[in-house]
Amino acid sequence: MPHARIIAARHWVLACNLTLFAIGAAAPASHAAPCMFAELGEGRVSDIVDARSFRLSDGREVRLAGLEAPPDEYLTAAVEALGTLLRDRDIVLRGDDDAPDRYGRQRAFAFLTGGDQPVQIGLLKAGAVLRGIDLADRDCAASLGLAEDEARTARRGLWNIRTVIKNAESPDDILARAGLFTVVEGKVLSVRQTGTTTYLNFARSWTRGFAVIIPKRMMAVLEGAGINVKSLANRQVRVRGWIEAQAGPRLELTQAAQIEILSGSDR
Repeated sequence: MPHARIIAARHWVLACNLTLFAIGAAAPASHAAPCMFAELGEGRVSDIVDARSFRLSDGREVRLAGLEAPPDEYLTAAVEALGTLLRDRDIVLRGDDDAPDRYGRQRAFAFLTGGDQPVQIGLLKAGAVLRGIDLADRDCAASLGLAEDEARTARRGLWNIRTVIKNAESPDDILARAGLFTVVEGKVLSVRQTGTTTYLNFARSWTRGFAVIIPKRMMAVLEGAGINVKSLANRQVRVRGWIEAQAGPRLELTQAAQIEILSGSDR
């Protein structure tokens, strides 16, 4: 890991902590907040497990819904940010399902007791983590997107490091993220259909360049979200998801929340 990146990642820990302190200390808003799902229980945070998970004093492990961890070089800072916000604090858990995931964690939104804003919003506004794609509720997903947009515009936290978003014109750089959640931006050069699959190609060489895979089942989903796939050629987009290593780097769309049109949108 380059020494300069270590210094940069550590440098913004203080900025994150100050932002999170301000958010945590703020008085609850008077209007109804998004992501206010059914209550799933409450507890006191005893340990921070990783950048998006923590353990309650009764032994339950909670995985924060709607978030993904930042690149490896920023993980330590992200864990510290989560600890600043939640360690030794009383919280209320909310969600649409309290069934544990395959790792035994409860997936939920966490609210500081007495607050009506999920801690996910605070972490995203501080630039400590990335917005995930695991939310079906559009209003809730939109609120997380706005929080991330705010941090990116202000260049807070990890958004102060320009290499967080990968350039679609640098396939080798994207391939290095194979198997990892990654954000990529670039211009769609062509939209091609092969059989039941549609491809957004970001390079002339479709075998080596970066491409987004859109299964047939996703076409109606994207249209329902106001995205005309065939019109994406020559438009600048931002996509996020897990990178697959095939002939070139690939990213499959499974939800509309994975793609944002940055220019020339007719949405």
